Amino acid sequence: MNFTKDKKIVEAIINRDETVLTNFYRTFHDSLYQFVNRQIGDNHVSEELVQDTLIDFFEGLRDFNFRCSLKTYLFTIAQHKIIDSIRKKKIKKILFSSLPAYIVEGLKTIFIDDEVEKKELAERINKVFTKLPNDYQIVLRLKYIEGERVQAIAQKLALKFKATESLIFRARQAFIRIFKTV
Repeated sequence: MNFTKDKKIVEAIINRDETVLTNFYRTFHDSLYQFVNRQIGDNHVSEELVQDTLIDFFEGLRDFNFRCSLKTYLFTIAQHKIIDSIRKKKIKKILFSSLPAYIVEGLKTIFIDDEVEKKELAERINKVFTKLPNDYQIVLRLKYIEGERVQAIAQKLALKFKATESLIFRARQAFIRIFKTV
């Protein structure tokens, strides 16, 4: 790692040196895009995450402490963006794949259009979670929020694979039942 070079790049970008900024962008955009797209698999979403990553990167440069290289810092931000995107996608998937069509249509407009309604939906989901039995909460969080595989959940809970699948199925059904009433 060449921290002296990284410090010069950071100083130049903070001082709005467009040449350095452009070179930095050209140097990392393609490899960053490939990194994101390998995990996301959607060109449009990947490009959006790359742009979000670069914005967060540039906004965070003033606080960069040089504990790692600029490249590591950039790709770490990208990894966090990827994880957030996957989590959001999984939450949408569980809702959209399990709910009746009329609810799905209503939720699609919430997810696409209005931030206030998104917040209300998140609060509603949290209310549903608090009404679920603890074991249902645990398996749903592990499966759909943390992205764990059924086998890993089974091992964590010391259950057999089929018992874990059944527990997840019952937890989803309970979630849907409560979601309709909240």
